[in-house]
Amino acid sequence: MTNHAVKVGIIGSGFAADVHATAFQDLPGEAEVVAVASPDRLQAGHLAARYGIPKVYGEHRQMLREAEIELVTIAAPNFLHAQMTLDCARAGKHVVCEKPLAMTLEEAGEMIDVCRRQGVLLFYAEELFFAPKYVKAKEMADQGAFGKIYQVKQSEKHFGPHADWFWNVEQSGGGALMDLGCHGIAFCYWFLNRAPIRGVYCQMGTHVHGDKTRGEDNSICILEFESGAVGVVENSWARRGGMDDRIEVYGESGVTYADLLMGNALPTYSEHGFGYAVEKAPTTKGWSWPVYEEIWNYGFPQEMRHFARCVRGKETPASTGEDGRIVLEALYAGYASAGQGKKIALPFRPAGVRRPIDLWRGETGAPESAG
Repeated sequence: MTNHAVKVGIIGSGFAADVHATAFQDLPGEAEVVAVASPDRLQAGHLAARYGIPKVYGEHRQMLREAEIELVTIAAPNFLHAQMTLDCARAGKHVVCEKPLAMTLEEAGEMIDVCRRQGVLLFYAEELFFAPKYVKAKEMADQGAFGKIYQVKQSEKHFGPHADWFWNVEQSGGGALMDLGCHGIAFCYWFLNRAPIRGVYCQMGTHVHGDKTRGEDNSICILEFESGAVGVVENSWARRGGMDDRIEVYGESGVTYADLLMGNALPTYSEHGFGYAVEKAPTTKGWSWPVYEEIWNYGFPQEMRHFARCVRGKETPASTGEDGRIVLEALYAGYASAGQGKKIALPFRPAGVRRPIDLWRGETGAPESAG
């Protein structure tokens, strides 16, 4: 078994790429970022300078020619995930793909198949599987603390994403549900020990950001699991005041609540403001809640350490392309439910979908199909 640090390349230079670089920096001996690729060479250069990354490329295929790179993380717009994953796999690189896995189920299937044929690992970047508070809640549940679980809830809300491409449904595939709901769906599925999802009901609307997007900026999604449990997923791009991320777990014998950020926040008032409080917070004047160890609280370093150890054969993947595909199918069902005003049964695999949001907006004319 090889023990030297896994050599990593990052595709992207925005917020997610910065988070990946930060996470890997906390893993001396496990992983080392040796290159970054982005069409924004200036921004990529700044990222490389901040984290001491030695090589910068303007195009990801150039970076993939580097023989020393073993693992590539994809922190690029959603519509690029599939092709970039295929390029990485065909270059013999293991892949960490940011959420959501792809724009379509067909793309997701091809990504999984090609990675399998090429003999590389496809990891689905779902950090909530590694967030310390959420991991503790699951440990307690698995130990029987709450008895039989009948409902879990995950909510993530803020006032909108970092990059402009999120607002463009041609590049993102959808709005708040696509961006944030993938976390909640994955969390409920994982927390309930991957019980099959049998039905999805979703309501969504564009309440605040209609001037900049055709995507939904608020959604409520209900998942019915084969086990009998229900998952509730609430998401918003319309919630002011910075990031809100929390869970609730209800069982026949107990309950637990976890707020990802507030237990690690410092209630602060400032007339003048200061540099940074927490992700998505627009100002630090007045009351704010600056968070310490923010990236660790989200679970990013733990997630990337796990992926690096999987590359070395030291651990078994806990979040795979198959997980990402299941989440994407539930997203499909959520958009279709909002569009049709009824619960959608799974399996749900409509043909010819170009963007999940089209199942809400009704712009594909694609027939429903199951099986």
